[in-house]
Amino acid sequence: MKNLLKLTLMLFMMTAVFTACSKDDDPANNDLFVGTYKGSISYNKNGGDSKTIENGKVTVIKTGNDYNFQFSDGIPNLNGVKFEKDANTAISVGSDESKYIRINESTLKIAFTKDGEVWTADCSR
Repeated sequence: MKNLLKLTLMLFMMTAVFTACSKDDDPANNDLFVGTYKGSISYNKNGGDSKTIENGKVTVIKTGNDYNFQFSDGIPNLNGVKFEKDANTAISVGSDESKYIRINESTLKIAFTKDGEVWTADCSR
């Protein structure tokens, strides 16, 4: 009887562990897209600085409900961006041709204009 109870308990625990460890997590339900993306980045300030880096990095950080994008190589950061989540992708709120950020678990695309400054990124991880 003890062995039957042990076997039943082990089967129950194994079932619970396997169902809890799902490999097909949807990044829209969690923050899998937070992290570092590498690729081509650029920055241009109207009448000022201009930088293009082919092997740059963008680190995505979630702060409350907003996201911050920390660029490498002295490019100013983009902070306080709000997102709408759709399936496996997050798209910046108010996205149009001047404020486009699209991110998922493997790619980051930015074409963002604000106050005469332009940030771009075509990165992956």
